[in-house]
Amino acid sequence: MLRCISLLVFIFVASGQADAQQNWDEVVIEAHPVVGNIYMLTGSGGNIGVSVGDDGILIVDDQYAPLADKIKAALRGLHAGPLKFVLNTHFHGDHVGGNPIFGLEATIIAHTNVRKRVSTPRQRGVQTIPAMAEDGWPVITYDEAVSIHFNGEEIRLVHIPDGHTDNDSYVYFTGSDVIHMGDTFFNGRFPFVDLRSGGTVAGLERNIGRVLSMIGPDTRVIPGHGDLGDRAALQTYHDMLVATIESVRAMMAEGKTLDEIKAAGLPEKWAGYASDFVPEARWIETIYASYGASE
Repeated sequence: MLRCISLLVFIFVASGQADAQQNWDEVVIEAHPVVGNIYMLTGSGGNIGVSVGDDGILIVDDQYAPLADKIKAALRGLHAGPLKFVLNTHFHGDHVGGNPIFGLEATIIAHTNVRKRVSTPRQRGVQTIPAMAEDGWPVITYDEAVSIHFNGEEIRLVHIPDGHTDNDSYVYFTGSDVIHMGDTFFNGRFPFVDLRSGGTVAGLERNIGRVLSMIGPDTRVIPGHGDLGDRAALQTYHDMLVATIESVRAMMAEGKTLDEIKAAGLPEKWAGYASDFVPEARWIETIYASYGASE
């Protein structure tokens, strides 16, 4: 199990280093209409949700610090009002890297564990990640849920435990019927489950099922990564989780080793979900490790 976790840590750290080394000048921040006054910004890192209106601007996540000026320019293109709130779906750097900059002008809100993780150094393999600058720490935190009444609707932040991490939340724009899932939803891709940060595969599958039970057929779903989705896309993602988890666990029950399971592979139906970040073999390793295999 430790070997599997170490491999996943390496993937996560390597990805972060690659992002840090990229040419930020080449990144383009694009605004995609979702519905009404809700938008999704793409660039490098996690998708950003945006609410604009008479109360000003609210964003969900903020990608990387070097992109802050580009994100601000994109926001000005949507609305001239001030940025009032930044909501964090979880603590990973490609979602909260801009916090120390945006926190100078807006109130940051996140789950209690997000503040705990960004405010203390943490170890990733051989790499020590320092605490974030204090300007980027959430100043309002919650354990289960909190609501913000902004731009004419209630915006709910709800903690969904033990999935991608131990500090994930979804953000539901109740009037607009839009939900931002953070990294609990990689649209059309195998997910990354951060086992070292409280994530579990079983929890992820459970959390997606929970969200599916509460949203309607017309709900727009913003993923942490990938294209804008809807309930059908989230259902397909959940179907993938159930099928691939069952496949790996069935082979584990037969006594197959990790290498044998990787050689056998997952059902062909889900081959298109492999990505450079989480190829099929890595998703198999994650399932294998998360369910307590001793190897």
